[in-house]
Amino acid sequence: MHFLLTALGTHGDVLPFLALGQCLTQRGHRVSLHAPEPFRLSAERAGLGFDPICSQAEYDRALIASDLWHPRRGIAPLFEMTVGVADRTARWIAAKAAEAPCLVVASPNALGARLAQDQHGVPVITVHVTPYLIESRSAAPWLPGIPVQALLPSRLRHWLGRGADRFVIDPAALPHLNALRSRADLPAVKRLRFWWNSPSRMILMFPAWYVPPQLDWPEQAVQVGFPMADQLGDAEDLAPELRAFLDAGPPPLVFTYGSGMRRSAHFFAVAVEICRRMGRRGVLLAREEGQVPANLPADIIHLRYAPLSLLLPRSAALIHHGGIGTVAQALAAGVAQMVVPVAFNHFDDGRRLARLNIGTMLRQRAFTPGRAQRAIERMLGSPGMAAARAAAAARMAADRGAEAACDEIERVAGTL
Repeated sequence: MHFLLTALGTHGDVLPFLALGQCLTQRGHRVSLHAPEPFRLSAERAGLGFDPICSQAEYDRALIASDLWHPRRGIAPLFEMTVGVADRTARWIAAKAAEAPCLVVASPNALGARLAQDQHGVPVITVHVTPYLIESRSAAPWLPGIPVQALLPSRLRHWLGRGADRFVIDPAALPHLNALRSRADLPAVKRLRFWWNSPSRMILMFPAWYVPPQLDWPEQAVQVGFPMADQLGDAEDLAPELRAFLDAGPPPLVFTYGSGMRRSAHFFAVAVEICRRMGRRGVLLAREEGQVPANLPADIIHLRYAPLSLLLPRSAALIHHGGIGTVAQALAAGVAQMVVPVAFNHFDDGRRLARLNIGTMLRQRAFTPGRAQRAIERMLGSPGMAAARAAAAARMAADRGAEAACDEIERVAGTL
């Protein structure tokens, strides 16, 4: 059986599939990944075959789209992009399936997987790495950029999400998707977020203690734990200069705004001021040039990347955008975390952390040095939050998300 993995997005979207691919490879399976070109080296290091879903230039252009990181307007360019490459993924799957029997494991935004399933009967498992995309009337996700949700019951939040589908997501995605389906003699899709889940199996890669299962979730859904995959990124160990920095003083504050964010200069300017006010050392993680202030103080270091699984256990707190992979790494390390959400799932996961008393969320407009300092000091000084973080870290240590997901993938493959 040839396992075909396909995912579109930034590190938080793709690295979980690399973790699954590596786990399946270690079990003796043949695995190929279809993802953006920047993940080629990581795939090869994990022992996977690799074919790009888009070039480096296409990937970079998508990430600098003017509205992509807007909390409300970002949805439309995101889905225009995902539909734009759907045909490439469908053709890649069809070509691989013609060579040997295969099972596809796909993120929901890899729409070409579902297209290939409908057109060619290729078996597909949909994998969700964040609860944000799982609809529920009783536990509706927190939508980005709508402050009044704090006053709304879950059922009304759910209908807000249905409104976003009808007036934003479906108009952005369905015309091009249904044109592809028409050429393949397939019926039109009426609602994208209903169709994109494989009817045969869904794997939800977040544990029940973080998101309790709901009765109105799809019946084909199986819930497992978080995949822990950051060391399949750009490095397998701490850089020598970072290790020396950590050895030279007390645990620092760590700041990151995700691998895809290209407009984070204000965030890092505030980060430097927070460190100055608190008398804390700082680590700034930013991939792109020009995001971090020049001439940093000696007690603040900037790196393009560091594996959070190694850095966070030696840190005082993590301040970040709210990506689910980053959330999971902080949970595993038992470190205090503050979410400053940008778009997409960031608001939802920030809210969940606050409800669990594990972390806090501060909106971008409120992310000033004074407010952030007070919020960080409250997190670090709260015995209740410290106990909640320790309990979460213990649960994370018992989780085996990638392995449990691969168990389920093998189980499905055994029925084919």
